Amino acid sequence: MTTEDPQDTEKIAKLPNQQELEKELSDYLSKKYGSRIKIISPFLTPKEDEDSINGKKSSLNTDPIPQFDMLPEELESYLNGFIVKQNQAKEVLSTKVCTHFNRIKYLNKFADRKSTVGVGMIKNNVLMIGPTGVGKTYMVKLIAQKLGVPMVKGDATKFSETGYVGGDVEDLVRDLVHEADDNIQLAETGIIYIDEIDKIASSKNIIGHDVSRTGVQRTLLKPMEETDVDLKVAHDPVSQIQAIEQFRKTGKSEKQVINTKNILFIMSGAFGDLAEIIKKRLQRQGIGFEADVRPTEVPWDIFKDVTAQDLIEFGFETEFVGRLPVLVVFDELTSEDLVEILKNPNNPIIISKRQDFRAYGIDIKFEDEALCKIATLAAQQKTGARGLVSAIERVLIPFEKALPSTDIKTLLITPEVVDNPEEALLCLKNNPDDPRRSKSFKTQARVEFETLVKFIESKSEEFFHKFGLKIYRGRCEIVADIYLKTTSDVNTAFEDYQRMYQEIKQEERNLDKKLEVIIIFDDSAIDELIRQAIEMNETPSSLAAYLATKLEYGLKLLKDKTGIDEYVISGEAVTDMDEYIDNLFKKKYQGEKEPALPQPQEN
Repeated sequence: MTTEDPQDTEKIAKLPNQQELEKELSDYLSKKYGSRIKIISPFLTPKEDEDSINGKKSSLNTDPIPQFDMLPEELESYLNGFIVKQNQAKEVLSTKVCTHFNRIKYLNKFADRKSTVGVGMIKNNVLMIGPTGVGKTYMVKLIAQKLGVPMVKGDATKFSETGYVGGDVEDLVRDLVHEADDNIQLAETGIIYIDEIDKIASSKNIIGHDVSRTGVQRTLLKPMEETDVDLKVAHDPVSQIQAIEQFRKTGKSEKQVINTKNILFIMSGAFGDLAEIIKKRLQRQGIGFEADVRPTEVPWDIFKDVTAQDLIEFGFETEFVGRLPVLVVFDELTSEDLVEILKNPNNPIIISKRQDFRAYGIDIKFEDEALCKIATLAAQQKTGARGLVSAIERVLIPFEKALPSTDIKTLLITPEVVDNPEEALLCLKNNPDDPRRSKSFKTQARVEFETLVKFIESKSEEFFHKFGLKIYRGRCEIVADIYLKTTSDVNTAFEDYQRMYQEIKQEERNLDKKLEVIIIFDDSAIDELIRQAIEMNETPSSLAAYLATKLEYGLKLLKDKTGIDEYVISGEAVTDMDEYIDNLFKKKYQGEKEPALPQPQEN
């Protein structure tokens, strides 16, 4: 234990003024980089904020924070679209994360009062236990993205009690401000994710306390609960230069801090040796294992029985465990689970490979049997979903290297390709126009499209709730087309559809000011416009404007004869506008009642 020198304390308390600080920084930079770099600053007098004069955003972002109103079942449904298995983990995380952020929203109602509401609040900090490659990091990233909150990730193995890589634990808190685009209020509702947390448990091979590791645990205690973290770092020249610039603009020296009260901490690790601790405890209790049974491998399901006392025996401080009240245990992934991951339209592994080949103008498809073989190769590596990446790369790298130099624009991955990629590549190059290969590719494309449409239909209720749009077979097919065209995930494809839908409705409102008749696009017309926009690589709004211009002359003639100035445009008008107008005139001259044309309104 060390004590502070009174003289050192006095030096810290006596901070240099702005001119002294500027000189010290200038000398420091000159020594390090030579006379090429110096600080040149005008007199340190308050100056009007140039950014505000030029209409630019100031350094302090004041954008509004998201209004947290997501429900646990809604978030769980979202995660189900991306993550295979891990049902308990998705359920617990969705519930506790939604509760955390909705409680923040609730307590903000009392922020302006002198109230004890929220004092001593226990945060829902989470400890996740699971082997490598089961989706721990992926799930946290998905949650942060869905909620619209900033997230930073740190590796516990890089921490020490005094700092890591020239910084300290609080640097993760500062990084949240950067991720939030300098919006401190948003950063204070962010997520800090620390992986490999099991590596800072005290070692059992050391007599006494393992100071280096327990010290890191203690350093994390305050940020995990509540503390103020100064955004300006004394040893960081950039921070000091920013402070000088702030004083030059405003004439004030402000201390900016970020409070960690509402920041959610999520820790994760594999905790391999923890299984033996749990097993011994259960044997002592006479539960789960017979005393004379000594299996060489402890089943992963035993982690479902973990307790706080097990974690303390593993090497964590009692206070540290107490600040992680939510325990989540992830499941191991079997070969069948890996197949399901590859078949999931939202999985980033297949999507990324589609993007890689699409960059060269090559369309790639996978047969189901080929995906099963890739999953089997990955399962042998025992690295979970991470093994899928290396397994699929082993198969595809020869094609990714050779095909861009050829005229081949389609690639079908079959079981034979997985078994012998080099031989399959040679056959493909020697006979690129094989009609059987072309037929198999088209067959697989139809199978993939139908599977994709069914997946989208299974999400119809979720998307209706989110976008408020009717979801039916034809619309699901359009979303599937967007998915395949943009090589995105299904959620992004739906968002693209909704954006294009709104573009057409906005163009509809714009046309009211330009045309002598009122045009309303019904759902069939909107769908057809979006479908054509995808095929022609055009914007749906431009197609809508073009269609309206072409229809205007005929509709004006009808208006002159009938007095009707409002017309509902259907999908028929989009596919064949001349036929559509002709049919309207025929019905008019034949004296038929036109259901698509509303009766003129009486004044």
